[in-house]
Amino acid sequence: MVAANTRSPLQSARSASMSSEPPKSLVTAPTPCAALEEMNVPAQPPPGVPRRADATRNREKILAVARASFEDQGDGEISMAEIARRAGVGMATLYRNFPGRRQLLEALFTDEVDELCAAATPVPGTTPGASFAIWIQRFFDFAFARNAVATELIIQFGGVNNTLFADDRTKICTAAQPLLTDAQASQEFRNDLDVGQMLDLMVAVARVHGDANHVRPIAEAALDGLRARPRP
Repeated sequence: MVAANTRSPLQSARSASMSSEPPKSLVTAPTPCAALEEMNVPAQPPPGVPRRADATRNREKILAVARASFEDQGDGEISMAEIARRAGVGMATLYRNFPGRRQLLEALFTDEVDELCAAATPVPGTTPGASFAIWIQRFFDFAFARNAVATELIIQFGGVNNTLFADDRTKICTAAQPLLTDAQASQEFRNDLDVGQMLDLMVAVARVHGDANHVRPIAEAALDGLRARPRP
């Protein structure tokens, strides 16, 4: 004999509702913001608000380690986790400063562009031509060392049309122009090429395959070709 069901229709409906799974349309994956919150990553400070001293030190340490790591990575690709490990910081700290690989690469590139531009000043005790030569040799070193960073930005993030390159080229040319103008006025550098053309020549040399011992003498020969020659 089957026992009678003594549960009321309301109790049965309530039990069925509590035991049923939620509709699939209401089950969503955690958003990237939620994932960062779980890692206790605080928001970036608003624009204009200075970073704390320890935050600044962490950022500089990450950049220094990343710069060395990218230069030594060879054919492999160094991971963000490995950069954090070498810098001695947690992943939360790394992503708080650089939310992704692209932001880290662009920061590396831009920081060195700013340093390069700041160095475009006359060297005391030298001629205008010597000052420009010292600076353009530094530019070559920048272009040669930054091959790994620039190549990855080109391949993975926007190609050669990445606005970062155009903006930085403009900044570099603007910074170097006064040095070249003085060097041309003193007739130490040829005046049939502009600053952009001279920098393009050095970039082309920096892309030559080989180590520094192979490429640097080529750069010195190219620089020698940019100097003014006495007219016969």
